[in-house]
Amino acid sequence: MQQNSYRVLLVSAEVAPLAKVGGLADVAGALPKALHALGHDARILMPAYPMVETDARWQIEPLAHFTLAIHPNWTESVAVKQLQLPSGVRVYLLQVGDWFAGATESSRIYAVEPRAYVAFCRAAVEWLARADWTPQVVHCNDWHTALIPVYLRAYRTERTDAIATVFTIHNLAFQGVFEKEFFTHLGLPDYWFDIEGLEFFGKVNLMKGALLASDRVNTVSPTYAAEIQTPEYGERLEGLLRRLADERRLSGILNGIDYDEWNPETDPYIPAHYSADNLEGKATCKAALQHACGWHPDPSKAVIGLVARLTDQKGLDLIKSLGAKLLQLPIQLVLLGTGDPAYERYFRSLHKRHRAKVHASIGFDNAWAHRIYAGADMFLMPSRFEPCGLGQMISLRYGTIPIVRQTGGLADSITPYDAERGIGNGFVFREYKPDALYEAVRQAVEAFGDTAAWRKLVQRVMRQDWSWSRSAGAYAALYAEAVEAHARYAPAYTP
Repeated sequence: MQQNSYRVLLVSAEVAPLAKVGGLADVAGALPKALHALGHDARILMPAYPMVETDARWQIEPLAHFTLAIHPNWTESVAVKQLQLPSGVRVYLLQVGDWFAGATESSRIYAVEPRAYVAFCRAAVEWLARADWTPQVVHCNDWHTALIPVYLRAYRTERTDAIATVFTIHNLAFQGVFEKEFFTHLGLPDYWFDIEGLEFFGKVNLMKGALLASDRVNTVSPTYAAEIQTPEYGERLEGLLRRLADERRLSGILNGIDYDEWNPETDPYIPAHYSADNLEGKATCKAALQHACGWHPDPSKAVIGLVARLTDQKGLDLIKSLGAKLLQLPIQLVLLGTGDPAYERYFRSLHKRHRAKVHASIGFDNAWAHRIYAGADMFLMPSRFEPCGLGQMISLRYGTIPIVRQTGGLADSITPYDAERGIGNGFVFREYKPDALYEAVRQAVEAFGDTAAWRKLVQRVMRQDWSWSRSAGAYAALYAEAVEAHARYAPAYTP
């Protein structure tokens, strides 16, 4: 029942290239761009961070101003501004009091007081009731925007009542759970603190409210959508998620990557450009990477890249458990990441003790990340769980073969390489054990030794399509479902 186009407002706490902490920003920036290219009127709403407003790249215009009473003891001044991205997508910036004043750089986005997101969500719904443009679908992402579907139900107006809602879970591990007293800040009727509302084992769970209030819920890969219905991955919401699946309200759509940003033929950060038809530039990128790491350029050495948040989720405990055993293989490991101080210390130490084989950069450097994707032969993602993962898709785009655990989006995008049959695009292990990871790396290194077969593998994976145009069409179909469901099941509005 998909119609020609939809008016969609995507709401996110981070949006690339305006403000980025992780993969959510990439999705929030790329999906509206892809939808816009398909003819949908896709726009973005995000907090008005100081770093965005002071960025000389953007021409920001004032749009609206009003006063909002969130509850009797909490009133805020709200300003709405707008800018336009080079893609043509319009972005609305929502300033609510000075709640986001401390977010002067991307790393401080999530350091703000949680009530900042309460104020943002309430102000977003109030603005929708006043704005000249009304979306057919509001697409919310993660717990920071989870109150918007709730407020749209709790504070219904004639103008907003026809708006359908879609909520995307990017990582179920982060749900916005607070003590019971936090409920008093929300300005909601008491009945919303209930088992069929935001109550969660005696606490307040903002994401749970969105799961119940949204017309459609999805997550960022089909396998993760199935995994989160189990106790192992469900984070104590598996029962509700199974219910949503039974009601056909839960689904999974694999993310894509922005092919304009991640393009080895035009990438400004890499020392040489290349394509599936001409791989000379990749050899140059590898030699440059080895040189930058302090190693003598050697095409016969297998260079493995790892760009990740340094957390248990990313499977770094497996690497730590293997220790020097992994380095006994003929590999060189290039790591970039930041996160858990214990892992930062470990990889700094590994770097110092094994300089001939390990180069670890602690922090985040976008240009260096691009150089790792382009210069490495393989890309390591041994994740404990991975809702979608973008690293494996980026590495495929650059002809860098992924080594992954079979979970979430990794399972949906990477299939085991079979040299004899000429199929598969990576090396996969299933059991979350150090020896299983070791065996996958060993197999990859062994396959790398067959230069002709490896070249064919690189060329094949570079021709695969992991762009957002594929995923955007699936989201358009999801919006169609949400609009139909909202029109069919939402109770009639009465003033």
